[in-house]
Amino acid sequence: LFLSFSLNVFLFFGGGRLDIYVTVPVLHVVQARLAYVAAEGELKQPFKDELPTRQAQLSTLQDTEEFDVLVVGGGATGSGCALDAVTRNLKTALVERNDFSSGTSSRSTKLIHGGVRYLQKAIMKLDYEQYMMVKEALHERSNLLDIAPHLSAPLPIMLPVYKWWQLPYYWAGIKMYDLVAGGQCLKSSYVLSKNKALELFPMLKKDKLVGAIVYYDGQHNDARMNLAIALTAARHGAAIANYTEVVHLLKKTDAGTGKEKVCGARCRDVITGNEFDVRAKCVINATGPFTDSLRKMDDGKNTNICQPSAGVHIVIPGYYSPDNMGLLDPATSDGRVIFFLPWEKMTIAGTTDTPTDITAHPIPREEDINFILNEVRNYLSPDVEVRRGDVLAAWSGIRPLVTDPNSKDTQSICRNHIVNVSDSGLVTIAGGKWTTYRSMAEETLDAAVAAHRLGGGPSKTVGLVLEGGQDWSPTLYIRLVQDYGLENEVAQHLAATYGGKAFDVAKMARVTGKRWPIVGNRLVSEFPYIESEVRYAVKEYACTAIDVIARRTRLGFLNVQAADEALPRIVDIMGKMLDWSDKKRTFQTASGSNVSTITEELEAAKKFLYLEMGYRSRSEQLTGTTEITLDTQELCLIDRYTNRFHKFDKDSKGFITTVDVQRVLQNISVQIDENALHEILNEVDLNKNGQVELNEFLQLMSAVKKGQVSDSRLAILMKTAEESLDLRGPVTVDRSGGGV
Repeated sequence: LFLSFSLNVFLFFGGGRLDIYVTVPVLHVVQARLAYVAAEGELKQPFKDELPTRQAQLSTLQDTEEFDVLVVGGGATGSGCALDAVTRNLKTALVERNDFSSGTSSRSTKLIHGGVRYLQKAIMKLDYEQYMMVKEALHERSNLLDIAPHLSAPLPIMLPVYKWWQLPYYWAGIKMYDLVAGGQCLKSSYVLSKNKALELFPMLKKDKLVGAIVYYDGQHNDARMNLAIALTAARHGAAIANYTEVVHLLKKTDAGTGKEKVCGARCRDVITGNEFDVRAKCVINATGPFTDSLRKMDDGKNTNICQPSAGVHIVIPGYYSPDNMGLLDPATSDGRVIFFLPWEKMTIAGTTDTPTDITAHPIPREEDINFILNEVRNYLSPDVEVRRGDVLAAWSGIRPLVTDPNSKDTQSICRNHIVNVSDSGLVTIAGGKWTTYRSMAEETLDAAVAAHRLGGGPSKTVGLVLEGGQDWSPTLYIRLVQDYGLENEVAQHLAATYGGKAFDVAKMARVTGKRWPIVGNRLVSEFPYIESEVRYAVKEYACTAIDVIARRTRLGFLNVQAADEALPRIVDIMGKMLDWSDKKRTFQTASGSNVSTITEELEAAKKFLYLEMGYRSRSEQLTGTTEITLDTQELCLIDRYTNRFHKFDKDSKGFITTVDVQRVLQNISVQIDENALHEILNEVDLNKNGQVELNEFLQLMSAVKKGQVSDSRLAILMKTAEESLDLRGPVTVDRSGGGV
């Protein structure tokens, strides 16, 4: 009764029909349960035990006479279309020119949300379309949390309030968000006093804080979620292949109408260069920002409908936010909403909204990074110094906003998504957002089935559990610790990443030779990723080192330096599994030149980190200036830093090498591996001549002082060594044996 009353009040304001929408939440829950039973009981999994290899998938693509559906694009929507199609018993294929989730789907805010700001617009403007978009997203949020419990979870998000009048205003809006969710509300929102808000979020700015409102949305590991959708489609029999691009569309003349109809695509294996035809009754264009490219393959006269917008996110250390509480800035200086969220024990902040060109390799801009940092400073206590050097990674994702080609006013941007069937039969799905990928896929397949008379029945994906979700439980990690001798942190990570498939990863882990952990060598010490994940990644169709650091694990998105350090070991493991060799095994590039696979893999992965994950912006904080910019009052620091440098440069050469550092460390009984020392010095060696000059060291200390660089290993190492030397002091005469 309370639910019905609450929804009736909302629909009175929204102008909706009361008798229909009161019962929607209950119907959705029942539908989900029925679909879950149907999916578990009736759907067949041809590859329940072992997925076919990528080569087997390519053979299926080439050898099958005709598919019912060929999906182009392996992002969330494309993978969702493939899963929807194959579970309707349609013969399904999917090709992706890069890796699954390599584009926008891996570069999101990591939220599964209904859209609080869309609901505000729906109420303020009495916009029924906006309301229905929020309602659909809230249903999909609930479904996604159910079908992938290992990859997603509810997350409380705090909205701090600094003006008294805003408290009831925001509370009414957030409470309406709960009411629209109805029976699918994750947890009820609530109001906090100033003291309680600071207790839960101690780094929040105290001045003028009135209180806060906390509401719940979902959070997930977006790239792994995308991969889980694609792998689930493969298990049900879809032929999927990454690094397979469409060269051009195939067409044939329809005997009845005399018009040309799309009947498949000419594809190319990007790795080998081999080309082949994939024929299908229906081709679906789910290429996100590249929607127009495929539409123009169909008809060169088609106008562009994609309006690309760049959204930049940054990753900063976990101490910037509580472990399980996000923050929402509802009104930034440019009018956008900024989220500040804990994720994978780090903190994500974003996003921006800037017009951009369409590219497969978007690069985060320094001005966007600084904009986000400034917005973060506005909400954090002055005690918390928000430093540019604390940005561990940064990335840019391209939102594929679209205009509806069927609309009379083609300049108006569609707020949801569009499904379009061209005269030649190409089905295009464009726009939308991560949360609604499943309903978008269902709508697309409904249109495809109707346009091409495919049959296959209704969608069965509501409640269909994704890869890894079937055998997951909150305590699964305990069995991993007990059965395999994994570290607790590693076991928790594996359970949260692979779900029930975590045991397959654990079985591939090598013995460490230590008392504990028994198995599971880490790729880098501060992250729970282990070497067996690289081996398992190959089973999940990883073809390059970038696939591993960016999407099978998320190391590249969390810390570019750590990812860079892990690369040699990752390439070594993949090289053995994929038969790479530095000398004997090479492959031809598009230009026809032979390139060493291992060398190319390392260079490509380093370039990815440098450009697309913000390593360039991070390093330019040190190398971008040639002047030492210490304040006038701090000029005395130059003498201190110079003296510190000369304690290592005993011979007054004007530079230091690993030998100099090693000598000082031996004096204070500290041992560091020589390779590690080379890496430490290389971070500061601006001209890459194998040594660190005095001016380079002073530049480093200036950047550290201003917060442009943080966690510099050389700066901390030299400071610690100097303090240890000073503590030792001169040796007294009596302790030296009386001078004898």
